[in-house]
Amino acid sequence: MMSDTPTQTQPADAAPQKPDPVDDFVVTDHELALPTGTLRYRAQTGRMVVGAEVVEDGVFEGLKPKAQIFLTSYTAVADDGGQDPARPVIFVFNGGPGSSSAWLHIGLFGPRRVVTNDVGDRTPPPYGLVDNLETTLAYADLVFIDPVTTGYSRTAEGEKPADFHSFTGDRDVVGEVIRLWLSRNNRWISPKFLAGESYGTTRAAALAGHLATRHGIALNGIILISAVLDFGTLIFNEGNEAPYAHFLPTFSAAAHYHGKHPGRSVEEVVAEATEFAYGDYSRALERGHRLGETERADVGRRLAELIGVSEDFVRLADLRIDDVTFFAELLRDEHLRVGRLDARFTAHPGKVSAGTLGDDPAYPIIQYPYTVGINQLLRAELGYETDLTYEVLTGRVHPWSFKEFENALVNTAEDLASAMRMNPDLKVHVGFGYHDAATPFAASEHVLAHLRISAEGHDQIVRRYYPAGHMMYVNQQVRVDQLADIEDFVAWAALGGQKPESNQPV
Repeated sequence: MMSDTPTQTQPADAAPQKPDPVDDFVVTDHELALPTGTLRYRAQTGRMVVGAEVVEDGVFEGLKPKAQIFLTSYTAVADDGGQDPARPVIFVFNGGPGSSSAWLHIGLFGPRRVVTNDVGDRTPPPYGLVDNLETTLAYADLVFIDPVTTGYSRTAEGEKPADFHSFTGDRDVVGEVIRLWLSRNNRWISPKFLAGESYGTTRAAALAGHLATRHGIALNGIILISAVLDFGTLIFNEGNEAPYAHFLPTFSAAAHYHGKHPGRSVEEVVAEATEFAYGDYSRALERGHRLGETERADVGRRLAELIGVSEDFVRLADLRIDDVTFFAELLRDEHLRVGRLDARFTAHPGKVSAGTLGDDPAYPIIQYPYTVGINQLLRAELGYETDLTYEVLTGRVHPWSFKEFENALVNTAEDLASAMRMNPDLKVHVGFGYHDAATPFAASEHVLAHLRISAEGHDQIVRRYYPAGHMMYVNQQVRVDQLADIEDFVAWAALGGQKPESNQPV
């Protein structure tokens, strides 16, 4: 018998309701022939739907999809087909803001690596991928995370990307991805690590505190590559003298690389520049126009010698040479400009008389192979198919909101310090590039030296320096050395092995 009760619940002309998005992972199995034997591993790549709990009028309405986060995870597979839940797992992301994880994925950690360009070691297009015989996957599982609007990550339909293009929105969604991955893969008992590069180190420091306070996740270690925790150390605002001192050792290292300090090691030059930067040079800047002419001339002479430019130029600049000015000036007489991401790279400036850098000579040369490599890997080798653009490094995340720091410069040093105070077993590895003029090493060292933690806490930090730039691993010998250093760090932080040594130049 038919009921007279109507079954239609919405007007006939209403648009059909779209189903909620679902995870769309692709799983593939692989083998990698390492010097130590065959490594069998499983790759899972695709987009994870991240939701938010909805409460309306005091009533819980369930989870509402908010974002679709693209990630690629690699887990080792045992001979019996199982996986070891006690194996360390490293959650990896890059920075920007606006960068995907492609750089650390196929440049450093992953089982496949890009055939990249380096100074004096150029590879012509179309580039390609090869096995990474030093991959971190040999001893730790890896999860590469692309924040919203980077890689293939996007918001859920109907959601605003701007909600995630912010310090807190970005931090919280990446933290939720980490929590979900641990739960869905039964990995809560695994030793846990974060690895970030550039703004990814800002995010990692913030996440260390957030994961602990929001989710009760205690980390074993944090790997900071080309670190920036306090933006005030980098921004040449009027009245902020600090960056002139913080950049000086990096400028000196660049001058050394380009032949301005013949017969000396980079370590020797950097040590002298660091002592000068935080001694006589800082005192001179502090004096301003109260500085006497004799002392001004002496400081200008020493500054010019260290950074490889003329005394006349230093005098005209009032002893204050910012980054983009230095990049344009160092090799102007050779009609070359110097790279910001990696000061080893040079290019013709187009306009030799230009007062500032212009385009960065380092970035496009490094970017081309990575764009080819990540697109080839994800679709052809890992089987993830989509017509979305893989955003390697995008400006679509801007304007990026730092509203949490209104009237202040961004600083996550206290987030890191707090996490280390709450978890005395948390260990930190910091990787510096001598020729990184985007996040200069002396600025990071200044921040680390001022962390409000105990002497024992400071002893939990390992520093390693490399003769390359921001993406230091484009130098293949550096890549091998850096991965060996990270392996030692993970063994110390996860297994209680011997503490690795730092190799600070001072």
